[in-house]
Order: sequence, then C-alpha cells, then structure tokens
Amino acid sequence: MAINDVEICEDRCLHTDRLEKVRAGLPDEDELYDLAELFKVFGDSTRIRILYVLFQSELCVCDLAEALQMTQSAISHQLKILKQAKLVTGRREGKSVFYALADDHVRSIIDQGREHIEE
Repeated sequence: MAINDVEICEDRCLHTDRLEKVRAGLPDEDELYDLAELFKVFGDSTRIRILYVLFQSELCVCDLAEALQMTQSAISHQLKILKQAKLVTGRREGKSVFYALADDHVRSIIDQGREHIEE
C-alpha cells in the first residue's frame, strides 16, 4: 500500500527488538534541536559562499564583501550568524578583524554535502 508514493506496511505490527535498539541510540531532544539549528545555518547560499571563500584564506569583512560582490553590512550580518554557530572565528589585527573557518569540521560537512548531491 502507498500513501503519497511512500510504501507503508499492510499489517500494523511492532518489531520491539528493533525499536529498543533505535530508542537506545537516539540523542536527547536538546542535542537534536542544536543539530537542527546548525543545519539551518547551512541552509543559506550566501553563508555557504562565505564559507567557500574562507576555505581559501582568512579575510576581513572588506575583502569578503569585494570577493562576493556584496555590501559589508550584508557580509557582517551573515558572519554574525556563522560565528554564533561556531563555524567561523574572528582574529583582530590592528583595526581589522580577519575571519577564518573555526575548524576542519566545517569543510568536511560541506564536502560531504557536495558528495551527496553529486551522486
């Protein structure tokens, strides 16, 4: 039987051994919420573009704005979100703040996403 092109069971029966294993492996609700919030940050193409630029080099807001042909205000707004999600870090050098990827996990997440959509 199918509902909206998704196959469903014809008989309603529970497989308790499988259910116990699944329940034991589920993270708590707070962790699932935090994970969903992290993936929301990746749901904006401007933020993805900023991360791609930062793959190449750490840059200040002025350089990011020029590289992406955007205003400094728009870049700054997106950097705030990326910083709150702990995806980028800022380092002050004189009057400039240089932004970089927070760690290699950021690149890995995006690389795995690209691999998935290219399959």
